[in-house]
Amino acid sequence: MSRLSFYNNIRVMGFMCMAPALPDSEDARPYFSKLSDIFRDISSAPYGKDKMRYLSMGMSQDFEVAIEEGANIIRVGSAIFS
Repeated sequence: MSRLSFYNNIRVMGFMCMAPALPDSEDARPYFSKLSDIFRDISSAPYGKDKMRYLSMGMSQDFEVAIEEGANIIRVGSAIFS
């Protein structure tokens, strides 16, 4: 059972991460892959009120890799404003 299930007023609906600033976007893949695995494990576990929906990973420099690893939300601010 998740420790969060003891807190009645907290609803975890997903995770967000940013990979370290790396010279090659492919180097971010292990970070995104690991969080994606954790997200899937928790999504399939019977934790009751916690409904995992959002996996926010990636920024302008690595969003393609993040999407390939399962992100359903990305942040591309600098790509839009540069």
